[in-house]
Amino acid sequence: MDIAVIGAGGHGRVVLEVVRAAGLHRVVAFLDADPLLTGTKVLGVEVLGQINLLPRLKQQRKIRGAVVGVGDNRVRKQLGQVVVEAGLELVSAVHPRAIVSPSATVGAGCVVCAGAVVGTEAKLTRSVIVNTSAVVDHECEVEECAHICPTAALAGRVKVGEGAFIGLGAKVIQCLTVGAHAVVGAGAVVVRDVPAGATVVGVPARAK
Repeated sequence: MDIAVIGAGGHGRVVLEVVRAAGLHRVVAFLDADPLLTGTKVLGVEVLGQINLLPRLKQQRKIRGAVVGVGDNRVRKQLGQVVVEAGLELVSAVHPRAIVSPSATVGAGCVVCAGAVVGTEAKLTRSVIVNTSAVVDHECEVEECAHICPTAALAGRVKVGEGAFIGLGAKVIQCLTVGAHAVVGAGAVVVRDVPAGATVVGVPARAK
């Protein structure tokens, strides 16, 4: 299927390479909010314009789906809604060098990068990022538009709320909850539940 990547920045480039490595879809266009990027190429793929072009691309170029390549959780949610409202499939991208359990669930619009592990009966809902070499262990539940950053690790049965951000190399011990839109700082070790909207840092992690 021919698809577009929404977002031509750093994460969008990663998403393009994940899609190419998986070999299930063909990226034929980038769309980006920055008008200065229109007409440029990113890794050989042209930036055709902004996201309002999606309906036209669906008609003229027969694009049937899109994957959002934007790291900001709130923006990624908004753009995913635009994709669906335009009548396109919100595509997931899973790198072939990721390990995803056959009993795990990967929802629409998720990106699972190289070296990541998604364990037994883990559930990724919509538009989740499991970044490079991150671990989402058995029976974890990661809600919409959360981001598990490179080398971060969730032990078994952790629940991560909508829009939460688990920073680079952070660790969350088993059976805890990280609330919606919470932020766990890089390298933190979470040993107790994190309330919704809180920011925690350090070892052990404490409110900032």
